[in-house]
Amino acid sequence: MEKRVLVLNLDHSPVAVVPVQKAIVLLLLEKANILSTYELLEIRTVSRSFEYPAVIRLTHYKSIPFRGVLLNRANLFKRDNGECQYCGSKRHLTIDHIIPKSKGGKTNWTNLITACNRCNVNKGDKTPEQAGMILRSQPFKPSLSYFLAEYAERQAEEWLPFLESRVTNS
Repeated sequence: MEKRVLVLNLDHSPVAVVPVQKAIVLLLLEKANILSTYELLEIRTVSRSFEYPAVIRLTHYKSIPFRGVLLNRANLFKRDNGECQYCGSKRHLTIDHIIPKSKGGKTNWTNLITACNRCNVNKGDKTPEQAGMILRSQPFKPSLSYFLAEYAERQAEEWLPFLESRVTNS
């Protein structure tokens, strides 16, 4: 599996996660510098070899409008650890509005959860209280740093020193 590269702005705020090819292009064009590498990996061409970047920093500050984390199915499942928020099942997951849309519930981070098909059908067009169901955790709007730190713990621990201060402040 190809390792991804964390891109930081000049002020060390996370900007993006990119494939290694994109990171190498930024480095070769001198638009970024390497802050950390994956130690046992390298990128080889016919005539050269390069360190495999883990974290790079842009050489000029880029003003990036705050986008937040996109509310979509994949990110919702990530936030909820791929588990039903009522029973903990990891099978046949769907998305549930805690307060049903028919009762004025919004489609946002704090009203959507993952639920298995069985729990979603049992809850039906009711609130969890009306259906006698208890949420395992409160839904929240995740930050970009939340997802990056979660990814780093599983795939790229080289990122953690660059995210630690951001995660605790998010």
